[in-house]
Amino acid sequence: MHTKTMEGLIGARTNMDMTNVPLKVFKEARRKGDTATMERAMGYVNDFEDKAFQYKEKADEGMKDEAKEAKEKEKQELQETIEKRREERKKAEEQREAQRAETQTEAASTENISAPTTTETTSDSAATTPQKPKADSVEISPEGKALSSGSDTTLTASLPDTPVFYSSSGVAERVGASQSETTKLDVSV
Repeated sequence: MHTKTMEGLIGARTNMDMTNVPLKVFKEARRKGDTATMERAMGYVNDFEDKAFQYKEKADEGMKDEAKEAKEKEKQELQETIEKRREERKKAEEQREAQRAETQTEAASTENISAPTTTETTSDSAATTPQKPKADSVEISPEGKALSSGSDTTLTASLPDTPVFYSSSGVAERVGASQSETTKLDVSV
């Protein structure tokens, strides 16, 4: 924290606390009807309040200075990080260029060594283009296959062939195939 800010806050609080004593004297003098003591006490209250406002202004100045310093420090840190990133990019680009040069020289040397003597046409673009990696594959174990095929049959086997009606008490009543054809269901909305 900036010294101006600390001094201003401490000074303002101290002077506001010091106004309590003359205010108590003022209230006591008012009860007694002593106007001279009341005026003197209010003079002290005004002095302490004026000092408190001066310290408040000092604290405000300190806070503004502190904010300016923080902004400058932030800008400086931002510039430093930008510069570091530029250097890192430059180094990474140099490394990539070096790797490209190495791979091209290695590819050229292997082509010269392993190239057949027959007249075969090879394109330079095919040698420099990277090959796509193989796609991942998934295999299902025999146990998994058995479970997946078995779950279909058990699901359909557990479903009832006949409709199920529930009574008002919530009890399921199974209706046979012969009864379901003659039973009528009335639905009203």
